[in-house]
Amino acid sequence: MEMISKYFKELSEEQIRQIGMLDELYRDWNAKINVISRKDIDNLYEHHVLHSMAIARTVHFRPGTKILDFGTGGGFPGIPLAILFPECHFKLIDGTGKKILVAQEVIKSIGLQNCVAEQLRGEDEKGKYDFVVSRAVMPLPDLAKIVRKNISKTQRNALPNGLICLKGGDIQAETQPYRNSVEVDDIDRWFSEEWFKGKHVIYVPL
Repeated sequence: MEMISKYFKELSEEQIRQIGMLDELYRDWNAKINVISRKDIDNLYEHHVLHSMAIARTVHFRPGTKILDFGTGGGFPGIPLAILFPECHFKLIDGTGKKILVAQEVIKSIGLQNCVAEQLRGEDEKGKYDFVVSRAVMPLPDLAKIVRKNISKTQRNALPNGLICLKGGDIQAETQPYRNSVEVDDIDRWFSEEWFKGKHVIYVPL
């Protein structure tokens, strides 16, 4: 939790309370349903919560913004972002029912009012959103092809509507088709922990 406060100093008491509850909740659920690698649960705040919040360094969603978290797993990046942006609306989808159950229970337990989670394949999601966010679900061109239908034509943010992904490693091949429009931010510009080296926030307007 201290790691989050170091980089996000303007959190309200409610946001601090919600983020602080995540460790115990995910440990408890992870013992029943494996949504985070057992070796990685001790790194929840660095590898999952703070990593998800890196998206907030690329765009500050305006109130009323609608965001779809595609392939959320147990709720990342959607739940940390929904805590950060209480006046925005988040829908979290994943094809695996057990994972969505964990996300739903965490949302309920911390009292998130602006976030819903549903078991749904991305191909079957019909809603319109300002942004789709995702964390290393599939190659960028494949993901863009699926979610293009879900991007709203109405603009409400300084950043044009599109796709925002968290990715690691060599991303050159994935971003090549969008070389004229893609924006890549290196997360270690903002967060000093060694783990963030080689990890990126990738934005593609759609």
